[in-house]
Amino acid sequence: MLKICLIGAGSTVFAQSILGDVLSNPALQNATISLHDIDETRLSTSVVVANRIGQALGLTSLKVEATANRREALRDADFVILMMQVGGYKPATVTDFEVPDSFGLNQTIGDTLGIGGIFRGLRSIPVLFDICRDMEQVCPDATLLQYVNPMAINCWAIKDKFPHIKTVGLCHSVQETSHQLAGLLGEDPADLSYLCAGINHVAFYLKFGKVRPDGAFEDLYPRLKAIAEHGPIPDDDRVRFDLLKRVGHFVTESSVHFSEYNSWFIKRGRQDLLDKYNLRLGEYLYRCEDQIAEWHQLRRDLEGDAPLEVEQSNEYAAGIIRSLTTGENGLIYGNVPNRGLIENLPDDAVVEVPCHVDRNGIQPTRIGRIPDHLASIMQLSINVQRQTVAAAVTGKREHIYHAAMLDPHTAAELSLDEIWSLVDRLIEAHGNWLPAYR
Repeated sequence: MLKICLIGAGSTVFAQSILGDVLSNPALQNATISLHDIDETRLSTSVVVANRIGQALGLTSLKVEATANRREALRDADFVILMMQVGGYKPATVTDFEVPDSFGLNQTIGDTLGIGGIFRGLRSIPVLFDICRDMEQVCPDATLLQYVNPMAINCWAIKDKFPHIKTVGLCHSVQETSHQLAGLLGEDPADLSYLCAGINHVAFYLKFGKVRPDGAFEDLYPRLKAIAEHGPIPDDDRVRFDLLKRVGHFVTESSVHFSEYNSWFIKRGRQDLLDKYNLRLGEYLYRCEDQIAEWHQLRRDLEGDAPLEVEQSNEYAAGIIRSLTTGENGLIYGNVPNRGLIENLPDDAVVEVPCHVDRNGIQPTRIGRIPDHLASIMQLSINVQRQTVAAAVTGKREHIYHAAMLDPHTAAELSLDEIWSLVDRLIEAHGNWLPAYR
């Protein structure tokens, strides 16, 4: 029997989306669902969610297992889905913001790049390595579906340390942004035809259009560029439309994310820029508080009589499991080792490209060369990713300093002495959430 294991299943809202997708598919409804989390209260809520989804779908023989023992949860799994946040909102994420704030270094999200992304990666990678070691012993043939940020850093580390494990990094930024743009243009997302490539959160639509009823392709970029020039630009997307004017292509991740992957939009003492681009510093902290409140509300709803609606999400996990299991053709955007897929990005980097999925596995598409100026923007992130992975793999503290000094936003705000001091302070503040670095 097919076994699907969710690690970090206490992320109940996200687990609800994944399980709703999986259990809505007739080909997957006989699977055993194995749930693991170190927070047993949250884990118990996710068990209720899984069973309520099964009830809503009329699945009378649904098998749900739950354990705080990760190794047992993984045993004999066919698919492993990672969705945990190592260190949690408190203390780890709060530390990622508060310590840099004391140096005058502000962030919006801090989960992908920047000093927050670096330390989130350094916390996460040792746990990912432990999971991979467990997989080698109790489910060596399983496919690992990796949703944990910082996506590229985590996938790169797994690639370097456990190259034989079948894995792909998954994000919703490509498909979600395409739907947002379709809505803005008044188009049906089902009619879209696009090609996107790059690295996670810094991928660009190389082609963006729609297929007309007669089968012809219509380029939608002229209409997007007209919005960038003349408006109206959505208030929450001012960064990306400004970037579209500058580089000619639309980036996948949201404005509030992309604003901190470079040195252009957030500068100390420049409230005018924050106002111009409608950016709120510390945005992720506000979102975490909202998500915690959402979890408590979900728990109350589950304990009451409110019906649970099962809706399809835009996540790729269920489609991948279906395609690998049944052979049904699928197309996803996945984060995979480059190895020449994008010619003008480093071979050892992790890139985000379209991938065909069937019984033969997850098969990335070779893109070739992308516009050089886009590759150069991506390289800003790749420099930081490489050094962060080096720190995690070698245990050498010097690579953490190098990652921080190469981060474009950090380097634009702090001197080298300040960067070294910031890294030291963060290592001390995170304490046992980090391994010892020499």
